[in-house]
Amino acid sequence: MVIKIEKPIVGYRLKDAAAIAAEKTAKEAAVVAAAAARKTSADGKVVRMHEKLERPDMLRGSTYKVKTPVSDHAMYVTINDLVLNVGTEYEIQRPFEIFINSKNLDHYQWIVALTRIMSAVFRKGGDVTFLVDELKAVFDPRGGYWQPGGKFMPSIIAELGHIIEIHLRYIGMLPVEKLDEHQRKLVEAKRRAFEESQKQTDAFAEEVHAPASADSDEPQFPPGSQMCSKCSTVALVMMDGCMTCLSCGDSKCG
Repeated sequence: MVIKIEKPIVGYRLKDAAAIAAEKTAKEAAVVAAAAARKTSADGKVVRMHEKLERPDMLRGSTYKVKTPVSDHAMYVTINDLVLNVGTEYEIQRPFEIFINSKNLDHYQWIVALTRIMSAVFRKGGDVTFLVDELKAVFDPRGGYWQPGGKFMPSIIAELGHIIEIHLRYIGMLPVEKLDEHQRKLVEAKRRAFEESQKQTDAFAEEVHAPASADSDEPQFPPGSQMCSKCSTVALVMMDGCMTCLSCGDSKCG
């Protein structure tokens, strides 16, 4: 900020240490008061997640079934949540502990270790969403597998990260990931354009690329589609000389 002095300087004085300390104290008090106004509930107490919180007798729980083609038995992932500041405008739901049950004892050791570590991270509080990226980045050296609908999972650990991501979106710690109205219309337009182009070049395209039935919950993409590097869905097709994803709308040509 530039201050233009219109009149000549005829004198000056220095603030003493007491005045400077008083101004600093007043500023710090204002900052603390502003933070308290944002974070304090009606009764003056807001409870944040931290490791000293004792486990209550009852927790809210959500159980997710994970069935992978690399195992004969399904895994059941249960995440228990602690509700803080119940009945106030500051009420929030935070993960407190996680359990994984399976008949497959081959993974027992790492399941116990992983769940204990993740539960400890949950109880520490703060931003625990980093667990999603860390788990989803784990790759199985023997290769991953495909979920129903054409989404690729690089490992069972990555699948657990996907489950945690779904749960954190459910309780509001992560924003709900969905296409906005413009992106949705763009993807629908690209898909219709691709289907029309296929109908013109292939007499049997109408039968081969028929839309999914009303009973199917999974989106159907054209045979021969490649995996999209952005959303890991097998929905990447060649359109107008450019690889375009019919699931998320990502295009190499922008």
